[in-house]
Amino acid sequence: MSERRIFLDRSVGESRAVVTLDGQPERLIIRRDEDNLRLRLGARLVARVASVEPALATAFLDLGEGAEAILPFKHDARPVRGAAVEVEIRSEPRRGKLAIARPLGPAEGSPRLLHSPPDLADEVHAIARGAELVEGREARQAADEAEAAALEVLHPLPGGGVLAIEPTRALTAIDVDLGERKGADAKRVTRQANLAAMAEAARLLRLKGLGGIVVIDLVGRGHDGNALMAAARAAFAPDNPGVAIGPVGRFGTMELALPRRVRPVDEVLCDPDGSLSERTLAQRLVRQLESEAQAQPAARLVGRCAPGVALIAQPLVRRLCERFGARLSVEALPAAGRDRLEVGRS
Repeated sequence: MSERRIFLDRSVGESRAVVTLDGQPERLIIRRDEDNLRLRLGARLVARVASVEPALATAFLDLGEGAEAILPFKHDARPVRGAAVEVEIRSEPRRGKLAIARPLGPAEGSPRLLHSPPDLADEVHAIARGAELVEGREARQAADEAEAAALEVLHPLPGGGVLAIEPTRALTAIDVDLGERKGADAKRVTRQANLAAMAEAARLLRLKGLGGIVVIDLVGRGHDGNALMAAARAAFAPDNPGVAIGPVGRFGTMELALPRRVRPVDEVLCDPDGSLSERTLAQRLVRQLESEAQAQPAARLVGRCAPGVALIAQPLVRRLCERFGARLSVEALPAAGRDRLEVGRS
């Protein structure tokens, strides 16, 4: 029977929650202080219909304070421009895409937040009901490992083989490769690899926060379509409602449609070019300073990094000093590489 555990790592400026499935990270939820609560999954708001596009069956909503969302509608339930409606965010914004809301009913008054989205502890408790929430050093390690795994492209398969997961603008492509997987019966080996790939693909897509169209390029030929369909249904059951699974096609691929609910992890952590953002690097430096401050209670410590990272880290470190005293600081190194982070005694 599968076992899920939940972890919550709290730090200045950012909190990270992790759900593990049989010891492997399955979900990573990152919340930063600057996040707009109005755009988070589960937020309930009064919105104003800013415009209506009948040809697209979509309305654009003003959520207040500069936040926007879209509201898909059926042709017999077209909203009226200027009307106030109560909505709930069902899909967080992605790069180049607005948040998606669902209607709850008519409303009155100006755009405003009615109910904040669930906090991190409530989110992970809803996923793994009854599990004990782990915090502290173990939670930080779990979150660091989940971050690293979420940003990888290549993932080992149990028993051998490799799964490559690469999102594009149109879809997410997944390639199953036997790699060094061994066995005398080639058909049995490929079948086991493809079945293992279903469970791993489902876990990793949840970890990365990916949805939409997914195409899995299976290994081998002459696939057992019924077995693969059953495996896919079981693996992606936690993503329901909203999962659609197609049969194995003539070219050995399986297509799925998964609901998009959360912002992909790589968009939270990385710039559009795929490199870690200065905000992410600053947060890592702050965590390193925090860990060293706990390990060296009397030491004066300095975090050294590139100027852009230092600019973001400085206000976070000032907040950290409220806990550890004025013995922590940040130093910008003009010649430092962007990813260079160092913590030492000052």
